[in-house]
Amino acid sequence: MKVLIGTKNPGKIKGAKDALEGYFKSIEIEGISAPSEVSEQPINDETYLGAVNRVKNTMRYAKEHNIHADLFMAVESGLVYNFGHWFITNVSVISDKNGNFSFGTSASFPVPEKYVEDIKKKTLGTVMDTIFHENDLRSSTGGIGLLTHEKITRIDLNTQTFTMALTQFVNGKIWQDDKISTPDEHIIG
Repeated sequence: MKVLIGTKNPGKIKGAKDALEGYFKSIEIEGISAPSEVSEQPINDETYLGAVNRVKNTMRYAKEHNIHADLFMAVESGLVYNFGHWFITNVSVISDKNGNFSFGTSASFPVPEKYVEDIKKKTLGTVMDTIFHENDLRSSTGGIGLLTHEKITRIDLNTQTFTMALTQFVNGKIWQDDKISTPDEHIIG
């Protein structure tokens, strides 16, 4: 199975690979740079939109470079306000070569209100590096690794979100939408 993922980030690629290996054999996964076309620190719906855009841009790249793939994947991490609280969550999007589309989310972790404005301005990684006197947490276990004392890592969250999105691909027609859609139809607003 040939898979293109809209990132060069090793942690995101590893998370996707781990999720896929739970269901498929012989996976070839290639990461490509695909712009999210949203803020550097996605907020609320930008998180979902960034993942959708990365998949669309990955599909466009494949078409332009005559690359045939079975699945196109992307993930975006963002600051989201819901239930009266701020939290960080990952959203993944998957589209297959036939146009079937799905999305998933990861476990989320709360963000103290006192850090929200700084995160909006600077990004979660930058703020956490400052608070915890670290350097480039986003390239290792991520802030979640630090916050959970390595019980859950950034790779774990990526694996979760891709596994959730795969539910519409690994259960046949019983757990798919009746109407095949494309990423363009899933843009908010």
